[in-house]
Amino acid sequence: MSRVSIPERGQPLDVAYLSTLALAINSMAEDLSSATYNYTTIDTSSEGKVSCKTSETRMIGGSITVSFDSTVTASQVKSFTYTFPRDFKYTPIVTATPVNKGQTTAGEDVTVVLTDITRGSVTGFVRYNANGQVSTIVNLIIIGIPN
Repeated sequence: MSRVSIPERGQPLDVAYLSTLALAINSMAEDLSSATYNYTTIDTSSEGKVSCKTSETRMIGGSITVSFDSTVTASQVKSFTYTFPRDFKYTPIVTATPVNKGQTTAGEDVTVVLTDITRGSVTGFVRYNANGQVSTIVNLIIIGIPN
């Protein structure tokens, strides 16, 4: 994208400078065209498939500590809730990934289940499938349309 130099104070605005401005604006408009690859489609549970410009979607990368240096038993469950900084217009798509922060055997054998996703938060739990010490974090990727 071309850059337009800022005029000096008192500099007369001539045709050449105005032409440079117009070319830069036109170049920017072409870069922001409404081509189909600039759109994102989110298949919402409440409204079905909703498309909007990719620049108008919101993506949040979140992280929540579920346990820190804790002792767990097999089949034990620890719940978590992550609140979004701002509400979404529709229920967003959420992906959760467990992270074995303690790098223990028990921390490797976990299952993450999301139980409720709303426009303002996600709730879920981590089920531990082995006994031992764990430090578990859940990383979240939330994609939706802002309110």
